[in-house]
Amino acid sequence: MSSGPSGKRQHGFTLIELLVALGIFLVITGAAFTLLGTSQKHYQTESQVLTSFQEARLGLDQIVRDVNDAGYPPPTFTDGVPADSASSPFAWSTGAGYPPPGSCQIGTAGGGTCTTATAGDAAPSDFDLIIETNANPQDPSCLPNCPVQWIRYQLQNTAPLPTLMRGVVGKTTGGDPDTSTAGALVPFVQNVVNTQVVQNSTNPLVAQYQAAYPAIFPGGAPVPIFQYTCDTPSVSQSLPLPTIACPLAATADDSPANIRDVMITLIVAAPLPDATTGRPRLVMLNGRGRRINPNQ
Repeated sequence: MSSGPSGKRQHGFTLIELLVALGIFLVITGAAFTLLGTSQKHYQTESQVLTSFQEARLGLDQIVRDVNDAGYPPPTFTDGVPADSASSPFAWSTGAGYPPPGSCQIGTAGGGTCTTATAGDAAPSDFDLIIETNANPQDPSCLPNCPVQWIRYQLQNTAPLPTLMRGVVGKTTGGDPDTSTAGALVPFVQNVVNTQVVQNSTNPLVAQYQAAYPAIFPGGAPVPIFQYTCDTPSVSQSLPLPTIACPLAATADDSPANIRDVMITLIVAAPLPDATTGRPRLVMLNGRGRRINPNQ
C-alpha cells in the first residue's frame, strides 16, 4: 500500500486575501477607536457642564438662604449692642459711616444713592451685595446673643473668566461692611459670565457667547446677578404689602430696608466647549430670595 502524497491540492488564503482582510480589520478598528475617542470627549464635556451646573445650583441656593435671613435679628430682639442686631437687611448707606444715618435709594447698573459704606464707593446693586443678618441663631457656641454677620457677594473679573466671590465676617460696632468684607472674599462660583460680553471684550470667547446665545445677552448687554423688588409701605393697603421693582417704586420706598425680594441670575460657562461643535456651553440659573423678617 502506497503512502505517497495525495494528488489533491490543499487550498489556503492568498496574500491578496490576507491584505484585504487586514485592511478591513484596520478600518473597523480605526472607526471603533475614533468613536471611542469622540465618546470620551463628549462624556468629559457633559461632565464639566454637569459640574458647573451643580456648583452654580449650590451657590444659588446659598444666596437664597442668606437673603431669606436678611435683617435678623432686629434691635428690639437683642441686648441693644449694635453688633448683636441687624441695622438694615442690606448693609448699604448714603456715604461714610455705618449704620446709615439716613435712607438711600436702590438703583441698577451702579445707579442710585446707596453705597457699601466707604465714601466714594459705587453702589453695589447689580453685581455686589452685602447682607446683614444672623444666619445661624441656634449656634450654641454664641448664645444667648449671637453676633450679626456681614455676608458679601461680589463678582470679580478674574482670569480666565469672572468669579463670584463670597465673604463672611462678624459685624463690628462702628465698623465698615465694605472694608471688613473686602479682605474676607474667597472664590464661591467660578466662570460666572453675566458681565463677560462687556468687561472682557478682548476675550475670544465673547464673540462665541454672543453668537451662540443671543437670547441670553440681548444686544451684548450685561445680565444683572441681583435685581430687587421693594415693599411699598407708602401705599395704604392691607397686608401683605404690594411689591414693585425698586427703581420703579416711589423714591421713599427705594431703600434697602424695603427690599423684599432679590432675584438672582447666574450664567456659568463650562470650562470646555462642546466636543463635537466647539460651541461654548453655558448654564443659566434663576432663583428668588425673599426676606421674611419685618422691616426695621
